[in-house]
Amino acid sequence: MNGQLTNWAGNVQFQAKEISSPSSLGQLQALVAHTSHIRAVGTRHSFNQLADSTGVMVSLADLPPAVEIDSDTATVKVAAGMRYAELAPILDAKAFALHNLASLPHISIAGACATATHGSGVANGSLATAVSQLEMVTADGDVIPIGRADNGDQFNGSVVSLGALGIVASLTLDLVPSFEMRQHVYEGLPLEILDDHFNEIVSSAYSVCLFTDWRSSRLTQVWINQRDDEPDPWVAGSAWFAATSADGPRHPVDGVSPISCTEQLGVPGRWFERLPHFRADFAPSAGEELQSEYLIRRQDAVDALHELARVREQINQVLQICEVRTAAADELWLSPCYRQDTVSIHFTWTADPQAVLPAVALVEKQLDPFRPRPHWAKIFTTPPEIVQSHYERLPDFRDLMRHYDPGGKFRNSFINQYLGMT
Repeated sequence: MNGQLTNWAGNVQFQAKEISSPSSLGQLQALVAHTSHIRAVGTRHSFNQLADSTGVMVSLADLPPAVEIDSDTATVKVAAGMRYAELAPILDAKAFALHNLASLPHISIAGACATATHGSGVANGSLATAVSQLEMVTADGDVIPIGRADNGDQFNGSVVSLGALGIVASLTLDLVPSFEMRQHVYEGLPLEILDDHFNEIVSSAYSVCLFTDWRSSRLTQVWINQRDDEPDPWVAGSAWFAATSADGPRHPVDGVSPISCTEQLGVPGRWFERLPHFRADFAPSAGEELQSEYLIRRQDAVDALHELARVREQINQVLQICEVRTAAADELWLSPCYRQDTVSIHFTWTADPQAVLPAVALVEKQLDPFRPRPHWAKIFTTPPEIVQSHYERLPDFRDLMRHYDPGGKFRNSFINQYLGMT
């Protein structure tokens, strides 16, 4: 298998000697206990070597897809290998929902939570903030629960773990009552409008996503998701902050068919059919892209966007689209949102690493004054010592690694390099 398995985008060839897919928890425990180096791999929607292993990679996709809803506590226990696209309709049928979803519903639940992947909304935390308990297979093959109620601060260090503490077998997630949403798209918002109205715009609905191709000083699109039980802050079809209402469905990338996108034009739909950008019944693209993402303090968003505008001519040649979203602060030690309300600035690049890396470095240079925290699973060139300096609880997380995995079974070169383990 060596040299054959790649990530979703095809820019990383995994070095693992084999990939295993246990079909039971007992098989997973035995595999972990008798393997010297092992890492979990989810839906491979990463763009760097985070998931790689010099030994075995284990997929959890074949574990029983258990879904245990507890209506009294408004929680659900799910198998770690499940995808959000599989879980969401089951929850909705029982009148429950998750508080947020990422732009792609095709990603695995455990992988998204372990990397603090997020959706959008000023009051919405990352997907990991829904986790109230996880069950983890430790280095010796034991299964231990780690919960918000019982393990306190150690729990905050264990949720966004980058797979470095053990193999998460199941997660318990907080639920909210199910709801409907309407999605509107506006076009052509001048960038300078954000100078005085950024907070007003991003707070105007449950979820607001801003897009620009950096070919001019404007936002190409604004995607607005409003709960159906809340009033619209605008008049559908009319101008909004100098932007115009789209006259038909849109894809975030200009000129690409919107057939794979979730329904727009204000048509009501269930939460899981509107919060993601892309429909669950359409496979995501074959990987003709690379991605980077940086999270900064929300109060720095406008200044950071102006800094990027200064170099837009240098980056737009290899850029497909740039997206700006918000996420609420959390207490999870390795989360880019740790104790700061954030804005994420996401770049979807062309699939040419050699051409893209100089643009990535330029973006990082422009954002450097704002102490950007890169998304753990995407492309970045920030030196490890700089990344480490942005996480004040990293020394505590190193202690957790030594406690749960003293032999380094779950580590790889990425973990050792960026978390400072020797």
